[in-house]
This record gives sequence, structure tokens and C-alpha cells, in this order.
Amino acid sequence: MKAATLLAGLATAAVCAAAAPAMAWPDKEVTLTVNYGAGGNTDVASRELARAMESDLGRSVVVFNRPGALGTIGPAYVAKQAADGYNVGVVTLSSIAIMPHLMTIPYAARDFDFVAAYGRYRYGVVVRADSPYKTVADLVAAARQGPGIFFGAPSAPNNLAMFDLGRVTGGKFEQVSYKSGSETVSALLGNQVEAIVQNPSDVTSYIQSGRLRLLASASPIRWPEFPDVPTLKEAGYDVEIDSWLGLAVPKGTPEPVRARLEQSARTAVASDRLQQTYKQLGVDPVWLSGKDYAAMVDSTYEQMGRAIKAANLPRMTN
Repeated sequence: MKAATLLAGLATAAVCAAAAPAMAWPDKEVTLTVNYGAGGNTDVASRELARAMESDLGRSVVVFNRPGALGTIGPAYVAKQAADGYNVGVVTLSSIAIMPHLMTIPYAARDFDFVAAYGRYRYGVVVRADSPYKTVADLVAAARQGPGIFFGAPSAPNNLAMFDLGRVTGGKFEQVSYKSGSETVSALLGNQVEAIVQNPSDVTSYIQSGRLRLLASASPIRWPEFPDVPTLKEAGYDVEIDSWLGLAVPKGTPEPVRARLEQSARTAVASDRLQQTYKQLGVDPVWLSGKDYAAMVDSTYEQMGRAIKAANLPRMTN
């Protein structure tokens, strides 16, 4: 009986010892790598998340920006870091599920354990207020005639909405590429392009001031700022783009640590300050578990592969 008791005690101690590192986590600052530059929507949204997670974790969450290569440098860096939970990265659907179809990148979804998704971008089809195109139907009709429609976009997934619209309608949409959303908006205002697909933060003030017109939401939902404007699907076109902000850690991060990060992200997204900040950015403050976000990454990867092939988009050089 004493031997059995001793063995049971040793087994319990072993379990506790194995669990101790995870239970003690975090005991130092956590690094969050953002895959786009400072000041942009992704950066501001991620810094607000980091601030809220600091309060929950009781440790600093330090943000580093590693922009470049259309959002793929940051995830490439994170994938190579220690799998200890102290190295967390922003992995947008664009960087993890779209760009692998368009360029050679040194990582794949299998290199990460997904923590959560914490925000959802919205996109809209926008023209100048003095444009002859009052509806998406007007834009499509013009795209079917003559040289087609020249539109501005900084990257995927913005451009995929227009290419997909062309695919389902037979219209011709030609992309003019820009480095950022602000440059794209300037090009539209300067009459260099006829339409753009952009986020609310880039265009809302211009729409409200009467300089631009929102023809449709290119996302699955309407914009709360302009509730009378339909989605592309509501307008009769089977087109929508959906892009999320997510967190991931290097593959092999201990599950209790990953789960603690997931719980912290969920708590952060529910905070009043974060909710308000995101609404001002035009980012919907929504949350998905790591498991659900991983499933979304997989399904979006397959879906975007088909869409990019149908659009006949060429691969980019790094």
C-alpha cells in the first residue's frame, strides 16, 4: 500500500512539474510582430489588441513592425522563432492564404499554431462623386464596352474583388497598382483611375464630404456608416471578399501557452476601448478561436487558389 501511495505521489509530482512552465507563463514580455508598417490599419488594430492583452496577461506585449513583400516578411520571421509563446505574429488571410498563390514565400500554414482571429476588414467599391457610374450595374456596363474600367488597388485582396466581378459579368477591369491605400485614394481623386476597392478608414471621410461615392460593399456585410448601400451580392453579383486579422505562434508552442494566448485575445476583443477603436478604423471587432481560424485559413487558401487561377493573375517576383 505504501509503495502504491509513493508511486501515485511521484506520478502527481511529475505531472505538476511538466505543467509548471506553462502555468508560470508568461514570466517576461511577449513580442507581437506586425507584418505591415506603423500607422496603418493593421498596425493600429494590432497595437490596440496588444495593449488590451497586456492588461490581461500582466506582462508587456511589445509590438515590432516587420513590413515588406506584401505582408509576408513578418510571418516568415515568426515561423523561425522559438516555440515558447513569447513570439506571436500577425497573420492576415492575405499573407497566409492568398500570397502563397502569387509569390514564393518561405512559410506555409503548417508552420504555425493558430491562436485566434481578432478583426475583420471591410472593403467597398468606390468611385468619384462626379463619376457617371451611379450603381455597380453602371460600372459593369462600362466594363463590358470599349477598353474597360481602370481601377486602383494596392494589393490582394482588394484587386480580387474587381477581377472576380469581371469574371462573373464578362466585364474588363484593368488594375493600376499603388503602394498603399492612401496613394490609391489619391489616384481616384486625381482622375487617374475610375474606381477603387478600399477600406472604410481610407474613404469614409471623402464619401461623407461628397467627393467620393460608395457603390457597394465588397464584403459579406453592409457598412454601418452607409447602411443603405448594398453588398455586391445584394446587388446581384456573386462576389465578396473577406479578410481577417489573426494571431499565430511557431509550430510546436505548448498547448497550454497557446490556449492562454487565445483566452487573452478573446478578453481583449471584448473590451470597450478596443471595440470603439476598431469601429473608427473600419475593422469589425470579431473573434474566432485558433481552431476555427485555422479552418478558415485552409478553406480560404483553396478558394483563393481557384479565384486567382480564374483571374489569370501572374506570379510575382520577390
